[in-house]
Amino acid sequence: MTAKATTGRVTRRRVRTRANLLDAAFAVFAAKGFGRVSIEEVCESAGYSRGAFYSNFDSLDELFFALYEQRADLIAEQVTTALAADGPGLDVPAAVDRVTEALLLDRDWLLVKTDFLVHAARDPAVARTLLEHRARLRRAIAGRLARARGHTALPAVLGDADEAAHAVVAAYDGVTTQLLLDRDLAGARVWLGQLLTALLTDGSTRH
Repeated sequence: MTAKATTGRVTRRRVRTRANLLDAAFAVFAAKGFGRVSIEEVCESAGYSRGAFYSNFDSLDELFFALYEQRADLIAEQVTTALAADGPGLDVPAAVDRVTEALLLDRDWLLVKTDFLVHAARDPAVARTLLEHRARLRRAIAGRLARARGHTALPAVLGDADEAAHAVVAAYDGVTTQLLLDRDLAGARVWLGQLLTALLTDGSTRH
């Protein structure tokens, strides 16, 4: 067997091990809470040794950020795809419908993310990294709103596209917090649609 073939097999195994650790960690985090989980519990759930863990991650924080990057990429892709259907202008009601229909509203993930937010709030270095990851979704929204300028009027009170994107993400955060408490997914989608339409129009737009 050539060195290249051996390396390829090792790389595939490493990718599979990393993915299995991420899946196991997500399940354990959702069940017990981020701050109550140990590396040993993640390893036991995944069926790997501590050595396998440390060959992929330095800490639970690093593992969480890998999870967060997965979800941030997925959500940014969902939002970008939903907003890309229009031309240069932005049909706000139609775009909001597409976003709220496609957007990931996974309660288990919201539980994990909320636990980690509390952890990050107590550690400035972790908070800075989390803010950088959160900015990715905001940039995807801001980019689309910026392209709509000159074609679609946005409420002046929102300021520029970046500030409008901040408002959109804040609305999303508020709706997902409510979803954690009342578990009403259908209601969350309706409420998110109403909030986003009100934010991005004068509030009078109707379907």
